[in-house]
This record gives sequence, structure tokens and C-alpha cells, in this order.
Amino acid sequence: MAEPNSTFKPIKPKLKPKPRTPKQTPESKYWSSFKNHQIPDLISSITSLTFSPSPPHPFAATHSTSLKIFNPQTLSPSSTISSFSDVVSSASFRCDGLLIAASDLSGLIQVFDVKTRTPLRKLRSHTRPVRFLKYPLHDKLHLVSGGDDAVVKYWDVASETPLLELLGHKDYVRCGDFSPVSHEMCVTGSYDHTVKLWDVRVTGSKTVMEVNHGKPVESVVFLPSGGLVATAGGNSVKIWDFIGGGQMVYSMESHTKTVTSVCVGRVGKENVEEGREHRVLSVGLDGYMKVFDYGRMKVTHSMRFPAPLMSIGFSPDCGVRVIGSSNGVMYVGKRKTKEENMESGLRSFWSLGVEQERRVMRPSYFRYFHRGQGDKPKEGDYLVMRPKKVKLAEHDKLLKKFRHKEALVSVLGNKNPENVVAVMEELVARRKLLKCVENLDNEELGLLLMFLQKYSTVPRFSGLLMGLTKKVLEMRVEDIRSSEALKGQIRNLKRSVEEEIRMQHSLQELQGIISPLLRIAGRG
Repeated sequence: MAEPNSTFKPIKPKLKPKPRTPKQTPESKYWSSFKNHQIPDLISSITSLTFSPSPPHPFAATHSTSLKIFNPQTLSPSSTISSFSDVVSSASFRCDGLLIAASDLSGLIQVFDVKTRTPLRKLRSHTRPVRFLKYPLHDKLHLVSGGDDAVVKYWDVASETPLLELLGHKDYVRCGDFSPVSHEMCVTGSYDHTVKLWDVRVTGSKTVMEVNHGKPVESVVFLPSGGLVATAGGNSVKIWDFIGGGQMVYSMESHTKTVTSVCVGRVGKENVEEGREHRVLSVGLDGYMKVFDYGRMKVTHSMRFPAPLMSIGFSPDCGVRVIGSSNGVMYVGKRKTKEENMESGLRSFWSLGVEQERRVMRPSYFRYFHRGQGDKPKEGDYLVMRPKKVKLAEHDKLLKKFRHKEALVSVLGNKNPENVVAVMEELVARRKLLKCVENLDNEELGLLLMFLQKYSTVPRFSGLLMGLTKKVLEMRVEDIRSSEALKGQIRNLKRSVEEEIRMQHSLQELQGIISPLLRIAGRG
């Protein structure tokens, strides 16, 4: 007999199970890199979140009768504005970040100085609660608002008067946004299911374009190009092409409950401004945050939170992501800034330098010759690598000695299905599996039949084991007939196969019922 190969490696099963969770993509790693922090005890539901356009991009949260402004570095409140008589519904920073406007459910809009918290203007015209307000991206003099009176108003902030009353919605106006490319155009969404595009230069205050979302609209946002608009209502987020006549580009329906808020975020490489791609971030009452790539029309990341979510915001520098919940808790995701990375790098470099200075060793030192295995080699050291000893299981040792039948019996006794299948695959490669089955005695055959009865219907093993079962029945039919114990094993095997067939028939019936419904839903 030939000398067994000294480099024999332990066998492994080739039929590896597919992972239940998909491999994390680079984009998922990017969104997961936002380390979550909780800001609790904000009393009530957080209705609105907005970031300042000017660095360091503080963010404001509206809750109860208060407006709080937070520092993005420390995540602590830098100021609180409480001069409201009713619940604060919305807030918006001016483009220079020096002023912030906020509305409440009494119908009043107030403009504050961010540093001193002094109310500078009070805008009174709405007869019902104001649900949203928005400053244009490049205009310091005007803002737009809408509320439960179904009226959209375009304000001259300095004179505290509405320049235009945009009429056309038939129900509560709940959301709106200004175009990123023109401060004269804005879009609004209402509970009448419509989204309207307005141009303040058009005489007669008529809408320029209108689309029907199909459900009460909770949130609307312009995408950075200025031609696409994302709307949220019901359990869907829809992308509309307003340049192309208001055609719907895509409908994302991965939420299971009402989508309450959407915003635009960016993802991409560090320090490569032109390489960053924009995403639509949405949150809903199902507690999920979804990241939607509207370029490839697919959801690229999903995250679950322990409460219904009401609002979301993303900082212009891509460093902070804030989500407001219905129970008064804010979930803030924060990435490390370049300065923080540099500081941590300098600290580690300094500590490493001190450690090296303290532990320096030279060939003339006594402890140089008594270094332990944990000591790291220096540049220029000659490393002597000791080969690692490979540990072989009992069946691997038997296979190494070409004792095939004993290897099969040994692994059947260990009751590890993956190892058994791996040994069977190795025996198939050596063309010895059927020979081993033929030489098994009745007790060993019983072990094999018990294994086949238990695992032959498992999907990842069935390809090999069902074929082997057929061969075993053909080759050992006489031995099975002469033994009551083996007959019992065959009866159990038959029951397992019949149960699997019955289950497959039931699944096919369910598929036949569900397929037409999915087809109808797809057409709808």
C-alpha cells in the first residue's frame, strides 16, 4: 500500500448552506457606520427636524410647545425656544443659518434669531393650524407655509404680509419644499392626494402642474437635480419627473405602514465631492428607515427602530443623521469627522511612540534573548515559522489510511450531517461509496438508513442522499426483507418522503392562490 500523504487536509462538505442574510454591501457598511445615540425625554412626538445650511450645521427639533437647537458635535441642546402657545409643528432655517422660522397649531408663524432666541417677526394670516413652512434655498426675504385651511401662502417676511395665497388644494396641506435650482418654484402635498407645483411668478396664483399620489401625502421633497420630486403617502414613496410632464418614475412600497417623512442624503467616498451619490431616506410608522437609490430604483439599506418614526433629517456635510420618534426619543447617527480621526490617530501615534521608547531592546540586553512569543518582530529580524499541526478527526485519519468503510461507519456514529455528507462526497470522488454500502453489516446498515430517513429531505443534502437511498434499496433489498429492524427503518423513511411530498403539494396550492393576487396587485 502506498504511503499515506503527509499533507492530508481535513475534508469539508461541498454543499454549503446559503446564508439567510445577504452579504453586507459597501453602501450598507456606509449607513451602518453612523453610530447611534439616543436623545430621550423630549416629552412628545418629534414632528419636524431641520438642519442649518451653514457649518457646523446645528439641527432643530420641534416637540410639544418647544423648539430645541442641538450642537452636531456634542449632540447636546445649545438653545431652547419656548415662546409658543400651542404645539410646534414645523421649523426651517434661513439659507445663512442666522434665522429660524417655526409654526404652531394656533396658526402663528414666528421668526427667531438663532443666537439670541429673540422673536423678530410674527406672521399671522392662517385661520387654522400651520403644518409646514419652508425657506427658499437662496432667498432670505421670503418663505412659504401651508396648513389645515388648505391654503398655501407665500410670505414677505420683513413686512409680515402674505404676498400670494395659492389656492387649489381641497384638504389639509401637510408638506412642501422649495426647488433647489429656483427660489420661485415650490411644491406642496395635501391630504386630497395631490401634489402641486407652484411658480410665484405666475399670475392668478394658479398651479403649474399637479400629480395624484393616490393616498394622503405626508411628505414631499425635491431631489437635487430640481426635476425630480419624491412624495410619501400611505405605505409608498413615489418619484415623479416634473420636467417630463409629471410622469411617475417609480413607486417604492417596502414600508408596511404609513410613510411619515422623507429627506435626501448622500453617500460616497470621503473627500470626493463629485463622486457622492444622492439617496432618498424615508421613515414610517412601522419603525423602519429605508434608503432608496433612485438611480438604480432599489432599496439599498434598511434599519429598524423600536418606535413609530415621525421625522428624519440629514446634515449637508453627511456627518449626522437624525430620526424623530412618536415617543419623544431622537435617534442620532453620527460619523467621525476628519478632525476627530486625525486627533485619534495622533493620540495613538503618540502613545505608540512612548511605548516604543520605554520598551526599546538591544542585542546587548539580557531580556533581548528571553523574548516571549508575544513579542512583535522588528524590521530586519529573521522569522522562523513553525508549521501548524493539522488536527484530523477520526474519519479523516481513516480516510488517510484508505479504510473507507470504517470512515463511513465512524462518521455515521458522530451524528454530524455535514461531516457525513463530506465523507460521502469524498467516497464518491474515490468511487468507493457503493462498495462501502455493499460491505455494511445489518447494524451498520441500520445507522445509514436512520441517517437517510432524517436528512434525505433536507434541501441542501437531498441531491446526494435521495440518489444514495435509491441505490441502498436496490443493493440491500434481501437484507432489509430479512430484518424487522431494517423494515422499520424503511417504513420511517417512507413516511418522511410522503410528508415532504404532501408539504410540497400544499406549497404549490398556496402558490396557485397567491400568484393571481400578486399579478392583480402588480397591475394596480
